Amino acid sequence: MGKSLDNFYRNQSLIYKYFLYLISIALIVFFFPRGGKFKYEFQKGKPWQYENLYAPFDFAIKKTDAELQSERQELEQSRSIYLTYDETPVEKAQKAFEEAFGRQVSSGTYAAGYRTYLFGLGNKVLDSIYSRGVSDGTVPSGRLFLIFRNEARSIRPDQVLDMAQCRLLIRTQVREIGNAALESKLSTMLEGVLLPNVFYDDTLTESALREDLSKISYTRGTIQEGKLIIVKGEVVEAENLTILNSLKGEYESELWKGNNYYFILFGYTILVALVLMMLFLFLKKYRPEIFTNNNKVTFIFFNVLLMVFVTTLVVKTNESYLYAVPLCILPLILKNFFDARLGLFVHVLTILILGFVVPNSFEYIFLQIIAGIVTILTVSELYKRANLFISVGQITLIYIVGYFAFHSIHEGNMNNIEWITFGFFLLNGMITLFAQPLIYLYEKIFGLVSDVSLLELSDTNSRLLKELANKAPGTFHHSLQVANLAEAAASEIGANAMLVRVGALYHDIGKMLRPTYFTENQITNVNPHDDLPPKESAKIIIDHVIDGIELARKNNIPDRVIDFIRTHHGTTLVYYFYKKQQEADPETEEKVFRYPGPIPFSKETAVLMMSDAVEAASKSLKSPTYPVIDEFVEKIVQGQLGADQFINANITLREIEAVKKVLKKKLTNIYHLRVEYPE
Repeated sequence: MGKSLDNFYRNQSLIYKYFLYLISIALIVFFFPRGGKFKYEFQKGKPWQYENLYAPFDFAIKKTDAELQSERQELEQSRSIYLTYDETPVEKAQKAFEEAFGRQVSSGTYAAGYRTYLFGLGNKVLDSIYSRGVSDGTVPSGRLFLIFRNEARSIRPDQVLDMAQCRLLIRTQVREIGNAALESKLSTMLEGVLLPNVFYDDTLTESALREDLSKISYTRGTIQEGKLIIVKGEVVEAENLTILNSLKGEYESELWKGNNYYFILFGYTILVALVLMMLFLFLKKYRPEIFTNNNKVTFIFFNVLLMVFVTTLVVKTNESYLYAVPLCILPLILKNFFDARLGLFVHVLTILILGFVVPNSFEYIFLQIIAGIVTILTVSELYKRANLFISVGQITLIYIVGYFAFHSIHEGNMNNIEWITFGFFLLNGMITLFAQPLIYLYEKIFGLVSDVSLLELSDTNSRLLKELANKAPGTFHHSLQVANLAEAAASEIGANAMLVRVGALYHDIGKMLRPTYFTENQITNVNPHDDLPPKESAKIIIDHVIDGIELARKNNIPDRVIDFIRTHHGTTLVYYFYKKQQEADPETEEKVFRYPGPIPFSKETAVLMMSDAVEAASKSLKSPTYPVIDEFVEKIVQGQLGADQFINANITLREIEAVKKVLKKKLTNIYHLRVEYPE
């Protein structure tokens, strides 16, 4: 089963793309929020651009978030506070006073009648205090209700006493005794037995507040069908804006019902299909090497689906976080693995898809496209860590400046600016920094190669290159020279210089299996080919390509680098041994002495073929002068052109001329030559 799927994935390329196309459409439409799209676009402070608008049906005017928040705050400020009256502390206080009075006011000191008077005065003070209630000091502000014997009655805030007020009341009422010492004793006695008996009931209070909040109406008034809402040219603001937003919300929710559901799905499907079709057509026409690679096509579509999924998920849950979604990761990653033009094109198409579902779609599309362009223009050489931080800073700044501009247009001032949005922009930038580990993850999952991996592969201290240096030092030195030549030439014509350099370093690793059969590694005059027939010698020379491919795969070298090993000789002829065999057998077939190919299929592989041939042959120059080098490079490159080695590579004749010019200049520098002036 697994093998069948792999064959389908690799061999049935066109069928797989149709399948991927249909699945992507289905998933994107499935991700979309369930709701129609209001057919009019409007913004606060802008004139109504359409014909006079009449209410298509009856609908309620929804209150704005500010109005609802104001009502909630008003209810919270004037909420009902419930206090519970407990009679148990009253009984305890009275009993404690009776016991304390019996101990401290003895019958031997005071007459019976006077003791009765003092005891009655103390009980009278307690009764006056507990008739109002003693709180524990935690009563919040609001409308107070006292629950006494399962009955709630409204009270004033000053009706319930706290401990400080109780002490003051006790001292005031015992003054009628007229004896300072006795007043102090009775006051101390009463204060000592006093217990709070009125308590804040937070459960009942919160329950009442929730009930009041639940009764808040989200609408205020209705608009009857056929009523004029706004006329053409009228500025959208204040009441008109509220009514239009209410109509939009009602329209989009009502539109998704009944048979409309299928029409909306059909419309979304057509629009998404058109967008994805543009992507396929772009790849087929301008990036055929990517279009034919199912792995790369799958990678691109996976990233588009991922961005659509994350954004629509945020829209469904809390659209306030919309600008925290790091959409600029998409062009950043695609530029890193492919090129800037493809990255920007895919980013724009993704934004167009998301424009169907996000609020304020024009503002969103404008900001995201500008941010994507900045990403493409600023992000380069991601293997340099500082570059990503600088680019992310510039992207975040663009978001902030753009938001300021749109807010100024909508409001006409800087009032009511939502500062939390800037926090979302900063969060967006921080998440964008996650692109580095994401690139590494994509490399492992999809088998792609980024500049970061190329930088690691270019390290000459890596195990495979060290082994090449030890076993075949001449080949290693040749590879370094080719790398320098090819990198300079690739930079001149705008090719991927880092990729060319890595390809040059590894292109001859197959020679380390039999290093002495290659002249650059022969340190004596003994040549093992002298004892071999030309056919066998040619086979050993040709096999270094096959050996190199196997060795690279065994060491997990990426396919993009293996392509250089495979193509650096193309289908050229092992000319020396072919001529040697012809001397013995004039009927010798050429195919035995030709490399198996394929021929170069990109600018980078073509540049390496030219650089490799020129560098290897330059060792045979006896007296290199500038005219000699000029003629020598022309002869080698023209020979490759004549052998149709570059017909599959997207390299122009002008670029080939630029490559030759760089190779001549570099060889002149290597041999420390000066330009010869005419006598």
